[in-house]
Amino acid sequence: MKATLGTVHAVQVGEPQQVRHGSKQVATGIYKRAVQGSIYVGKEGLPGDRQADLVHHGGADKAICVYFLKHYPYWQEWLDKPLGESAFGENLTIDGGDETQICIGDVLRIGDSSGPLVQVTQPRVPCFKLGVRHSEPKLPAQVLQTGYCGFYLRVLEPGQLGAGQPLVFESRDATGMTIAEAMRIMIIDRSDEAGARRLLAIKALSDSWREMALKRTGQREGCEQEG
Repeated sequence: MKATLGTVHAVQVGEPQQVRHGSKQVATGIYKRAVQGSIYVGKEGLPGDRQADLVHHGGADKAICVYFLKHYPYWQEWLDKPLGESAFGENLTIDGGDETQICIGDVLRIGDSSGPLVQVTQPRVPCFKLGVRHSEPKLPAQVLQTGYCGFYLRVLEPGQLGAGQPLVFESRDATGMTIAEAMRIMIIDRSDEAGARRLLAIKALSDSWREMALKRTGQREGCEQEG
């Protein structure tokens, strides 16, 4: 029997909307609503779900944003408030596993053979808009400090998904690296050039994180940026 990471607790989608940030209005797709029943997911993600910042969010490498239900109690205590659906702007909230158990390059089937085949591409690094949503500007930094970041998926084979379906491991890349380790290398310990080179060996790594790793190892010029 194949191992499972966990089950889909909830599926959420949302369209960009304007919210106040200080004296300005900013567009964000971080507010999402729960989907009832099953929904078809394609190579670019879920219908009814769009991002406002297409430079740092969305696209085939970040078609689906995933977050772990097990982190919700910690954040409810840290933020001192109850959290509703998709509190971190995720498309899938999953019950089971964490960042130490899932690797970049992992291929999973959601549900049965009619469900989508997906692949882990990178950790999710929150931008300031997560802090805007919860009126707590320190929240994105706390996500980085805890490592409770979640991750992104690309869709290899489209299909139907819904709450209650298992995420079944189909294969693991021998060069894969856990989400937790990738976060440590690229976000926390920025001096680990050897780690960045290990990341570059992972074929499934997203284009944006590959660019970051290339810059870290001196193979690209420019400033690292990820959101």
